[in-house]
Amino acid sequence: NFIYEIAYFLGVFGLFLMFSIFKGRQSIMNVMVGLYLALLISIEFPGYDKLFGGLETEQSIAGAKLVFFCFITFLTTMLFYRIMPSEFRENRFESMGKKILLATGATIIVMIYSFHVLPVSEFLTPGTPLQLLFGPEVYFFWWLLVPLVILYVV
Repeated sequence: NFIYEIAYFLGVFGLFLMFSIFKGRQSIMNVMVGLYLALLISIEFPGYDKLFGGLETEQSIAGAKLVFFCFITFLTTMLFYRIMPSEFRENRFESMGKKILLATGATIIVMIYSFHVLPVSEFLTPGTPLQLLFGPEVYFFWWLLVPLVILYVV
């Protein structure tokens, strides 16, 4: 079933689209930039062994890393809320095309993080079409650029 195979993708996209509708374009932009900064911090963080050394199973380590990444994403997003001006004053359903593009960009970030950085595969095995699209290592850099282009265009 095609819908079942991409349910993870559709769920993430729907979440970001609702967020952009109710909170606005600047909010989803803050989340996207927060995700980029959280990626850098989570890749270069030196203290994983000290933080998660007591955990024994792969699933518990993956869960701890996922919670840590969400925490770092929250902090970096709050940082961007604080330093970035909220310049887009618009109604909820105004500029829907831009909001859809931004939600797509945020979804792409989460998808490539899921397959290349985060241990989400310990909990969820997305369908084969997603793995073919976002999984290959050679595409990671190029997928990482797509949301930046969306941010620039929007």
